[in-house]
Amino acid sequence: MSLSFQPLSPLDGRYASQVQELSLFLSEAGLNRARIKVEIEWLILLANKNLFGENCYITEEQARRLRTAVDYFSDADVAKLAETESRTRHDVKAVEYFVRDKLTEIDREDLHELAHFAATSEDINNLSYALIIKDAVNKVWLPKAKQLVATLVELANSYSAVPMLSRTHGQPATPTTMGKEIAVFASRLERQIKRIEKTDYLGKFSGATGTYSAHVVAVPEANWPEIAKELVESLGLKFNPLTTQIESHDWQAELYSSVAHFNRVLHNLATDIWSYISIGYFKQIPVKGATGSSTMPHKINPIRFENAEANLEISNALFDVLAATLVTSRLQRDLTDSSSQRNIGVAFGHSLLALDNIAKGLTEIEVAESVMAADLAENWEVLTEAIQTVIRAEVAAGRSKISNPYDLLKDLSRGKRLTREDLANFILKLDIEQAAKDRLLVLTPKDYIGLAAQLAKG
Repeated sequence: MSLSFQPLSPLDGRYASQVQELSLFLSEAGLNRARIKVEIEWLILLANKNLFGENCYITEEQARRLRTAVDYFSDADVAKLAETESRTRHDVKAVEYFVRDKLTEIDREDLHELAHFAATSEDINNLSYALIIKDAVNKVWLPKAKQLVATLVELANSYSAVPMLSRTHGQPATPTTMGKEIAVFASRLERQIKRIEKTDYLGKFSGATGTYSAHVVAVPEANWPEIAKELVESLGLKFNPLTTQIESHDWQAELYSSVAHFNRVLHNLATDIWSYISIGYFKQIPVKGATGSSTMPHKINPIRFENAEANLEISNALFDVLAATLVTSRLQRDLTDSSSQRNIGVAFGHSLLALDNIAKGLTEIEVAESVMAADLAENWEVLTEAIQTVIRAEVAAGRSKISNPYDLLKDLSRGKRLTREDLANFILKLDIEQAAKDRLLVLTPKDYIGLAAQLAKG
């Protein structure tokens, strides 16, 4: 075989253009950029705390030049780190040496030993992961999720009064409107978004076993918990004061569970849209030049929604594993989290791909009102709920003595197809007030939608 290296993951190959924004944060390069940021901010904070004498002070200009390593992090830097790691066999140590080189570039070799001072790799990694996950969620995933919900809200408003037959248990049931059914999904997804927005991105910086042992031995007079808190909060994270060597990852598990819940609701939307397409409630709009089936020219396949289903299932498989794995660490530290966390980007990538597919899929369908109207016109038996409920109200108000109205309507309709005339004849014979009869006689399946139109508009 003479092929050159090819991407193993479809996220890095076939679908790369659709998830590339995530790669700025959740790739190995994005992680290393965040590590450099944490190392540099720790260095600057330490140097300017006057813990090691005034000669350690870093000027504003020197700090600015150090921070350019983060602001202008490049492919060349990625290659340099990889080359260093090939020698050190340790990714965070390679970052430490990278920072030392930056100190050399600004003529501050005297600060080499403050790079990675008293820090364990997990001090750097937990903050770095918190930074890249926070950015990926807030700058890439959440905007896509909110955009989709906004689209659903628009559709709910547009179709708020378009009646359709419900299918509880897959059987004809009390009518609703397409807008109201879409609004249900918009509301469910919005609720999960609010939970995700409340995520606390936690961080620790307390050394090899979370005790500040090396810190205290080196500089006993310093208030190390306060200094660590200052660093963590300066990065826009929430300080976790009590940990082992690792930050416990509970916040990550909570986040992934919430995103997985969002994904599951989205999966439900995809399967429902697919089902509505299959019964003709949605008509697919042909895309010029596209092929549905390789052998059946007439077909337009709902591939956007099927693709979304598969990607949501893959995403959730990963999120579920991450949420379960990351909350456990043997004694003070093991490395199961290290391998697991390298798949965070994959989990978010498949979710983002699903969001993109559903958003595009919604632009390629339109409501088939005539199909839904015809379906309603053939299912007059759904009005038996209305009839028996009106009878109950009449009995409760003392205006009728009909017994067991539910059973009466069950005998009339169960397993049968009724016509308008069948129901009219039945209603006319009922022992209820004329006003109640009149309400029922003018009722049709398409009108029996209750408050669905108002509910769809919120």
